[in-house]
Amino acid sequence: MLLILADWLAQFYSPFRVFDYLTLRAILGVLTALALSLLLGPLMIRKLVEAQIGQSVRTDGPQSHLSKSGTPTMGGALIISSIAVSTLLWADLSNRYVWVVLLVTLLFGAVGWVDDYRKVIEKNSRGLPGKWKYFWQSVAGLGAAIFLYQTAPSVAETSLIIPFIKSFSWEMGIFFVVLTYFVIVGTSNAVNLTDGLDGLAILPTVMVASALGIFAYLSGHTQFASYLNIPYIAGSGELIVFCATIAGAGLGFLWFNTYPAQVFMGDVGALALGAALGVVAVIVRQEIVLFIMGGVFVMETVSVILQVASFKLTGRRIFRMAPIHHHFELKGWPEPRVIVRFWIITVVLVLIGLATIKLR
Repeated sequence: MLLILADWLAQFYSPFRVFDYLTLRAILGVLTALALSLLLGPLMIRKLVEAQIGQSVRTDGPQSHLSKSGTPTMGGALIISSIAVSTLLWADLSNRYVWVVLLVTLLFGAVGWVDDYRKVIEKNSRGLPGKWKYFWQSVAGLGAAIFLYQTAPSVAETSLIIPFIKSFSWEMGIFFVVLTYFVIVGTSNAVNLTDGLDGLAILPTVMVASALGIFAYLSGHTQFASYLNIPYIAGSGELIVFCATIAGAGLGFLWFNTYPAQVFMGDVGALALGAALGVVAVIVRQEIVLFIMGGVFVMETVSVILQVASFKLTGRRIFRMAPIHHHFELKGWPEPRVIVRFWIITVVLVLIGLATIKLR
């Protein structure tokens, strides 16, 4: 929106052309989203407290969590709002990728909002039934997958690449839709499973989004893409602005979500952020790198799958409790220790993911 204004003003005063630079608009996107989160956060928390929109805590979990009962939730609405406003202000709104990632984020956020609303407002412990939650996630994920496939102008945009293998590129055809669907929906639910401790999910999300922003910038630049031997995706560079707003909004939310949390993001935030990471990774053709950088999300998801499978098949549990962050808590790790160590793991995995840019 402001880019359109800047382009018009540049006719009369050429320095306004500086806003054409992606890097500048990405920085402004970070700062805008961060400022919105910090300014609106206290107001939102106060309104949530007044409305008695508090988190319910499982009695069979770590006993230290019982004190968190009643902490305001649905704070993810703050993150999504900051991302949406900042993206609309600083991104090129003529870019189709901007609208795809923004709509996917909002749609998954809407699914999470309904789930949270039923849990905390209607006092329905089941929230949105699992089959309906998965159905609407599938509608949004499949819709995005089909749109990206149908509008892809080049083979590069629907081909699978593998990090560390320079010459490998598989034109997936219709299988692109299948992969895209599973990446978006899978990442959405993986982030949601990770969101169980104060700040545990949001900082890894910020780090992964920041790294994906770098991939987006490089993929949208012909010379960088050619030199680094990564697919050139025309227009994908604009996604660095969107990724920057995720980083800014996430850091702003972490200000209030850090241990001990003043507010939780709820499904409205976790489902939306996970879907956002998934769709950006698909667009820049880095699904496997997302799998690496989001290793904490993968670990949390796999722990739940293994726990459920083991219990159904053998009647025994592998972990004291799943997702795995609760396992470490029940082993005696203080919550801050679990959180920070998972953050450190994410830093290492993100660096490995970024290393794949050159190691091909």
